[in-house]
Amino acid sequence: MSIPELSVIVPVFNERDNVTPLVDEIVAALRDRIAFEIVYVDDHSRDDSLAVLKSLQARVAELRVLQHVTQSGQSTAVRSGVKAARGNWIATLDGDGQNDPADIPKLLAARAAASPETKLFAGWRVNRQDSGSKRWASKFANAIRRRLLRDATPDTGCGIKLFERDAFLDLPYFDHMHRYLPALMQRAGWQTVSVPVNHRARAAGVSKYNNFNRALVGIADLRGVAWLIRRAKRTVVREFSND
Repeated sequence: MSIPELSVIVPVFNERDNVTPLVDEIVAALRDRIAFEIVYVDDHSRDDSLAVLKSLQARVAELRVLQHVTQSGQSTAVRSGVKAARGNWIATLDGDGQNDPADIPKLLAARAAASPETKLFAGWRVNRQDSGSKRWASKFANAIRRRLLRDATPDTGCGIKLFERDAFLDLPYFDHMHRYLPALMQRAGWQTVSVPVNHRARAAGVSKYNNFNRALVGIADLRGVAWLIRRAKRTVVREFSND
């Protein structure tokens, strides 16, 4: 099997009705465009998401399926997928189908036009298809985050992103880190770009988050990420040969 250029990581928890449509959309968006693999990480779903994924492997050669033995959360699922990925570049999608796989080529085009120092291309949901309360909460949280972290990113909560695998694995890991990738990449000395993308209403299943628990976790995370940024230290290393 050839080594893919791109690995598409999709974390899922209880998304059995969204699995097949999303896999088919990923294949339609990427097959014959780029060598790719799809890595689904089932976060110990209580429904039959895993069984649906395993059945799809019979007809989708690019599909790989991982499962967490215990439920570990979205950030851990993303990291598990990235660690298992064989591609040098990673695209992530939320498993609920609200991200559009057709936007992955748009992120790849942005990468082709960017400098080598740009290691993250973050989706920016310019037309959110969520409830009014969720949109308001997200707008409020993004404003606080931008002011505190100064990451110049309009939307860090969007699940569709493109980033270099090695750069991601070099970042400090913690639960919920997937929401702070632009700030963490910038802390590491890399540039980031926000790319407008499509956003869709959830077609099946229910959201795993609510505004209250997201806010409680977000306050603690913001303080932690701000501390990491303040304590960051980057050093350029030169190596000399003995020629």
